[in-house]
Amino acid sequence: MATCQDKLGSFVQWLQVNGIQLRGCKIRPCDLGGFGLYSETDNNGGILLVAPLRLAITPMTVLQDPSLGPEYGKLFEEGDVDDRFLMILFLLVERAREDSFWSLYLDMLPSTFGTPLWFTDDEFSELKGTALYHATKLQLKNLKALFTERVKQLAETFLSYVGMPCREIVFEDFLWANSIFWTRALNIPCSQSFVFPSQPPVQLESGCLQENHFNGSASKIATEDTSPARSNIVSEQSSTVWVEGLVPGIDFCNHDPKGKALWEVDDENGSISEVPFSMYLIAGPNVAFAAEEEIRISYGNKGNEELLYLYGFVIENNPDDFIMVHYPKEALQRFDCAELKLQLLEEQKFQLRWLLHTSLLHKRVSSESSLPLEACKKDWSQMSGYSWSGHRKVPYYMDHLIFPEDLMAALRTISMQEDDVHGVISLLTELSESGYRRQPSEEDIKAAIWEVCGNAGALQLLVDLLTTKIMELEEGSGTEANDTALLEGLSTTEFSPKEQQDGLSEHECNIFERKRPMTKNRYSAIVYRRGQKHLACLFLKEAQDALHLSLSEE
Repeated sequence: MATCQDKLGSFVQWLQVNGIQLRGCKIRPCDLGGFGLYSETDNNGGILLVAPLRLAITPMTVLQDPSLGPEYGKLFEEGDVDDRFLMILFLLVERAREDSFWSLYLDMLPSTFGTPLWFTDDEFSELKGTALYHATKLQLKNLKALFTERVKQLAETFLSYVGMPCREIVFEDFLWANSIFWTRALNIPCSQSFVFPSQPPVQLESGCLQENHFNGSASKIATEDTSPARSNIVSEQSSTVWVEGLVPGIDFCNHDPKGKALWEVDDENGSISEVPFSMYLIAGPNVAFAAEEEIRISYGNKGNEELLYLYGFVIENNPDDFIMVHYPKEALQRFDCAELKLQLLEEQKFQLRWLLHTSLLHKRVSSESSLPLEACKKDWSQMSGYSWSGHRKVPYYMDHLIFPEDLMAALRTISMQEDDVHGVISLLTELSESGYRRQPSEEDIKAAIWEVCGNAGALQLLVDLLTTKIMELEEGSGTEANDTALLEGLSTTEFSPKEQQDGLSEHECNIFERKRPMTKNRYSAIVYRRGQKHLACLFLKEAQDALHLSLSEE
């Protein structure tokens, strides 16, 4: 059996044979597992690695596969699969093939992951009360249904076409391919001349990928809006085509919020890297790497919820963390005037989910600095120009209210009492029946609701939502302090009566009695969960302070 070092050596040779240039960097095992890119010697910047995009696994690669490309093409032309599905299916099939060109690359990729989809039941239980708990359960259910209904049969059929009729595909194979795509795919800006050239494709020969270009069969992938999240589109204003793909070599860069390197895409002339149509890794401005220093890039400003869900890791004290506040639409049905409220929400184009980012806490309602009333009056509410506007003064604390206006405006709408709803309708009717003679706009509706309701009802509702969120987060796992103790290894199985009197219930004490190993996944779940509790408590304090000021003002 080949050792890790043997596999790495064969993979590096495969990279070099196929045009990957390691310029002063190398791939080696990381101290905490997996592989990463490291500087070979002291490096004062410049280009560190160059990868021809012809070696990337993209939707075009799938359609140009010499053995199964036509089958993938037929599947895509049927119209009920998108480019992501094709790539995940391709990864699944290629990993199972004995003669795959991509074997040396795929063998180097992780076989398990730190995302919640791969948690054990015990690890997954640490996520109870969080948004990820419900999202992962739903995702796992959908993936299992997709595998049973489509993927298993397609993969086994495709394998039979390449002489492997007895290879059985199980759900874990599909889960692996799905995880590889979501943890490693990049959104690559390509020129139209690369995606839609006139030259026919060149076949793979002797385990080496030759100069291959892509014909018109890729156009549907590159131009259709196949996903609301990250679609592959051709900009009408430029010649850029965004294509998702895996780039061997580049995808061994791990994440650092302050990553010292970044990747770029070179043009058809190779003006920067001297390799046409390539992706290159370059040190950031005024950056130097010491010998054996890991070369990291930033995956973007992402909170722990996103990092754990997509990539399988978290960052303690993440400055980009956030919590999601959600008001269930069905809850509105329990109140008077539900249909009118729903209509007002729809006309204001509100989604009933809001992200509260850590950065919002930089501007506190309880800040000692305060502005005079006149300085606080600004155009945020669009409250001018109506016969009924201006009766409600802009409160002095408004300039320190940290919550986004779309959240506040939606909560004002939801929290209205029956008399408030009729008052708003009356004000809006004035616009259409008086000299204005027009249908109310989004801003008209927001202004009318503000004039009738103010902030008190919205802030009380926000306090209730955040209180409920904290209760859900703490159920079964205790407070933020409990999570901190677990992470610091301070848990104990014995509590004195004094400690119990200080607020730890018998149930909370049982949290500490769970002498389970601190696996990486469990650690990630607790760090994420603790961050959610921390932010929820801080935002609750802000909402309570704002509510107090609002009530005293009114």
